[in-house]
Amino acid sequence: MTQRITPGQIKKNNRQQIYNYIYEQGNVSQQAIAYALKLSRPTVATNLSALEEDGLICKNGQLESDQIGRKAVAYAIVADYRIAIGVEIMRHVVKLIAVDLYGRKLRRDVAEIEYRNAEGYYERVSDMIRTFIAALNVPLERVLGIGIAMQGLVSSDGRAMVYGKILDCTGLRVDAFEKWLDYPCSFIHDPAGAAISELWVSPELEDAVYLSLSRHLGGAFIMNRQIDNGRHGHSATYEHVQAQPRGELCYCGKRGCWDTLCSMKALIGNDNPDAFFEAARREGTDEALRWQRYLKYLARLIEDIHLLTDVEIILGGHLAPYLTEGDIRVLYGEIHRLCPFDDADDYIRISKMPSHNITVGAALPYIRRFLEDIDA
Repeated sequence: MTQRITPGQIKKNNRQQIYNYIYEQGNVSQQAIAYALKLSRPTVATNLSALEEDGLICKNGQLESDQIGRKAVAYAIVADYRIAIGVEIMRHVVKLIAVDLYGRKLRRDVAEIEYRNAEGYYERVSDMIRTFIAALNVPLERVLGIGIAMQGLVSSDGRAMVYGKILDCTGLRVDAFEKWLDYPCSFIHDPAGAAISELWVSPELEDAVYLSLSRHLGGAFIMNRQIDNGRHGHSATYEHVQAQPRGELCYCGKRGCWDTLCSMKALIGNDNPDAFFEAARREGTDEALRWQRYLKYLARLIEDIHLLTDVEIILGGHLAPYLTEGDIRVLYGEIHRLCPFDDADDYIRISKMPSHNITVGAALPYIRRFLEDIDA
């Protein structure tokens, strides 16, 4: 039997559609909403009044018009009606960011705190989060939740770290933070957070592999605009594919994994990246030779991924801001030498969002869920 759509469902759907249209357009008139959504003017007017009364939208000036007469009132969403918090936990530092409904930064803090898998550490970080939220000076009910990005694989429900060799946090549960906080929390694998940020700023992106070229190598597989974690939660962990069986020891316990060849740690160790790349751009320097060798390794990794997936490959992470179009041409040249297929140079791209991408990405799932159902 076909289920009938109830009047209540129609009313909720109209409200959601109108809010989404205002969100997408940024500034829009009542008439434009009615025309675009094929709704009656009274229906639109009633919903606009209700959304404004509930605090989700506001009048935002008037729109210019070629017609003679009174200008149309512009409506916009209240961008900080709800906010989300992103946290990135690393070995020596904790980064926090608050974003509004457009994913825009409201506030950002960084603190040098040495990671310890101990209750005192989680209490201290939670206290830091509470202080950070208080400094936003917004009603507490506006906070949707807290996404916590860590260097490790995360359970499908975001409640536990199932593999955390870098920080020695395997088995850690999100309850370690939630017991000190009054908000829902969830874990996210740090490259997945970066990939979510990339999706947010790239509406055209459908399928891709995101490579995080940071101190450690990481990856995320994007399929149909979603992060695909795979059956066992370790999709796109290219960092642990063995490239040189007799190579350097990887933190996973094997030798010669791609992390030992294509991470920033493998490239520059503890050197300053600005100083390294300044020297690497000068011919004949040791840094230039190391950079060319690194690009050859990276080309091999990209070629392997390209043969397996044949999707776009996004180069992100801390290394991304240092990449040039010349570097991309070098990569393609080396890939053409290795690849059996004569493919076009159209699948490697540099991240559009190399800054704060992990912390922002950790917060965005809460924003996305709210936008999908504003009355949930």
